[in-house]
Amino acid sequence: MGSYQQHALEGASAVDLVVALYDGILRFLHAASAAVERGDAVGRRIAVKRALDIIIHLQARLRMDVGGRPAQVLSEFYASIFAQILQASQSASKQKFDHAIECVRNVRDAWRQVARDPEVNPAPIQVAGMTSGMRHAALGGSDYDRDTMSGSSWNA
Repeated sequence: MGSYQQHALEGASAVDLVVALYDGILRFLHAASAAVERGDAVGRRIAVKRALDIIIHLQARLRMDVGGRPAQVLSEFYASIFAQILQASQSASKQKFDHAIECVRNVRDAWRQVARDPEVNPAPIQVAGMTSGMRHAALGGSDYDRDTMSGSSWNA
């Protein structure tokens, strides 16, 4: 990941990270669609694999015990979009990729709405420019270790 992207996601909330993952799915679906237009089967497969990897990641992080019905609906969406992408790839259909893009974009836009709600997605602590020790103290000292701050241990 580029330095700019890494820095941009450093202080992101869990909801912001979910939006970023959806943006990644869309980027790879557009790449797969473009590969279909070029007749590039290898490029299509690579882009599809990357999009499916993100979907698998999102599906695996769902917490049915916490999320209830919304988590179940998201699980069904992930299964459906996974199947749509596979079908689009197998038939090398730009139209099917475009439909999958539209579906993912709709759900991504809903996540963006959630990200804009300050009650659901409070502004993250601004840690840019802080030393590692200052970040550690700002995030609660002993409750967070440096590995936790740099890892991705969030759940959607």
